[in-house]
Amino acid sequence: MPRARRSESGKLFTRAKAVLPGGVDSPVRAFGAVGGEPPFIERARGARIRDVDGRTYVDYVMSWGPLIHGHAPAGLIRALRAAAGRGTSFGAPTALEVDLARLVVRLVVSIERVRFVNSGTEATMSAIRVARAATGRDRIVKFAGCYHGHGDAFLVQAGSGATTLGVPTSPGVARGTAADTLIADYNDLASVERLCRVHRGKVAAVIVEPIAGNMGVVPPAAGFLEGLRELCDRHGAVLIFDEVISGFRAARGGAQAACGVRPDLTCLGKIIGGGLPVGAYGGRADLMAQVAPVGPVYQAGTLAGNPLAMTAGIWALSNLSAALYRRLAALGERLADGFRTAAREAGVPLTVNVAGSVLTPFFSPGPVVDYASATASDTAAYATFFRGMLRRGIYPPPSQFEGWFLSAAHSERDVDATVRAARRSLEEVAAADA
Repeated sequence: MPRARRSESGKLFTRAKAVLPGGVDSPVRAFGAVGGEPPFIERARGARIRDVDGRTYVDYVMSWGPLIHGHAPAGLIRALRAAAGRGTSFGAPTALEVDLARLVVRLVVSIERVRFVNSGTEATMSAIRVARAATGRDRIVKFAGCYHGHGDAFLVQAGSGATTLGVPTSPGVARGTAADTLIADYNDLASVERLCRVHRGKVAAVIVEPIAGNMGVVPPAAGFLEGLRELCDRHGAVLIFDEVISGFRAARGGAQAACGVRPDLTCLGKIIGGGLPVGAYGGRADLMAQVAPVGPVYQAGTLAGNPLAMTAGIWALSNLSAALYRRLAALGERLADGFRTAAREAGVPLTVNVAGSVLTPFFSPGPVVDYASATASDTAAYATFFRGMLRRGIYPPPSQFEGWFLSAAHSERDVDATVRAARRSLEEVAAADA
């Protein structure tokens, strides 16, 4: 019997593993959580991507969130071509940095000063450094299941109790660094209160995703973010919103505009680069005055404020509108309702959390309100579902614990086709469990 022809993606993956750790530059791309080999993407336009084997998919990864306007919108491509023709990097100030900073300050009411960096990880690391300098304290509170990049202070999980100091969960993270990270439970104010009380006068900052997006999408419970604001005020800690995902996804002013809670510092990324590498942190003027060259907190970056990223960010933010958010929220609800109906028909336990244009179908009877309930999901069922969707021309996130992103390029027809594919894929999940 002749051997099956190896796909071009399969050949590329084999070659990649010889030169890249695991064959990828970011772990989730290796498909370890869902099985199989990843398709290698050749090009994209609108809501669709095409791999090197010529297969086309409706994309719900959308570069993990920044492509709110879709892949390669014509206006953005024109702007980038013009900017590239003037030079790709200067290592010197440009008017573009000023223009994008003014846009960010105008749209995000808590930000009075902003510093551009090259990634969300740089933004969160820098914000923590500013908070520690401003308060003279070392410890930070983060939440189980909230990911803030791969900085040493964030690669920590909970110990045996709410007051246990963190221990590193990645080799290479020093125990001394991890020991200053305290773990609370998302949507549980009492867990934060206990930490602030036990470590009174030692907590520099509380950092939180206002809409959790890295345990899958988990919205904040009523009063949770307001409670964090009150606790930080009472204990003299800096409240940091990590809006790398939710910033300009939840609303033009970020999740903080939608919930009405003002943090002291905000971390941004994704959309403010329009798909190019970028990050930013900003907030109260007195806190940002800690940052060099004005203050003593050193942070620098050769490519920070890169003219191509600034151009893309200006175009992306300038083309946001209330009508766009209304349309995306309607598409999000349409997709979520379609998943719920299909799951009921197939007899598969499914909880769908949705926040505007981002959602996650959890293979769990629910509700999913925190890290513990998220990780109780049936990941094997998700893997079966994922593979079924991929075969049917839908490209979902290759992990149960990620968000599905919609864009201006997605249509009701795309959503309805996705629901039809989900119905058949859920039937396969049900058959596998039978």
